[in-house]
Amino acid sequence: MTTKEEFLRLLEEDNEFRLAVAGFLGYGEILKRLEKHDKKFVMILKRLREHDKKFTEVLTRLEEHDKKFSEILNEIKQLREDFKRLSTRVEVTIGSMRRRWGEDLERMVLEILKEALKKRGIEPGKVEKMRFVDEDGKITGIRGRIVNIDSIKDEKLYLIEVKSRAELDHVEALLIKAEAVEKFLKRKVDKIILVAVNVDREAYNRAIDLGIDVICGNVIDF
Repeated sequence: MTTKEEFLRLLEEDNEFRLAVAGFLGYGEILKRLEKHDKKFVMILKRLREHDKKFTEVLTRLEEHDKKFSEILNEIKQLREDFKRLSTRVEVTIGSMRRRWGEDLERMVLEILKEALKKRGIEPGKVEKMRFVDEDGKITGIRGRIVNIDSIKDEKLYLIEVKSRAELDHVEALLIKAEAVEKFLKRKVDKIILVAVNVDREAYNRAIDLGIDVICGNVIDF
């Protein structure tokens, strides 16, 4: 009897042998399935590693973009600081230029109307700047208010306001300045003089009503 015949006989006659063979065949099937699952698992791991690699690359790119974004923000911050410093310098420069222009304009107007001033006994060269700060507000009613005006101080006190064009508001403000100067110097202002190249008719009439002497090149009617 061949081995094959013996094997078949045992399968037919021996129940335990038959169960053992069946179990072995089932185990083999399980091993095959496990092997398939193992291959699939290896493929899944491979894909996960690829995804992990791609994810790492994405994170690296994000970190690079974040770094560049931070650099851009820092540059913007620096530009703002530079612009702020530049703005401050421009404001200071413009303020200084305005003061110089204002002083130059005053000198020019005084020079233009020099003869008219001399007829009133006023030498343009004697005109001085007066400036004081009302620290506590007792003089002007406003704390820290700065009063600027031209003056001639000798035996008499003359206050002079110089404008290229004088308007009604300038006249009203000049009277308030004169009152503040009297309180500050504790001395009466003898004469208030408005010197201007052009004066609005309304401002001219108001100045005359208030006793302000007006020296001008033209009175402008609306």
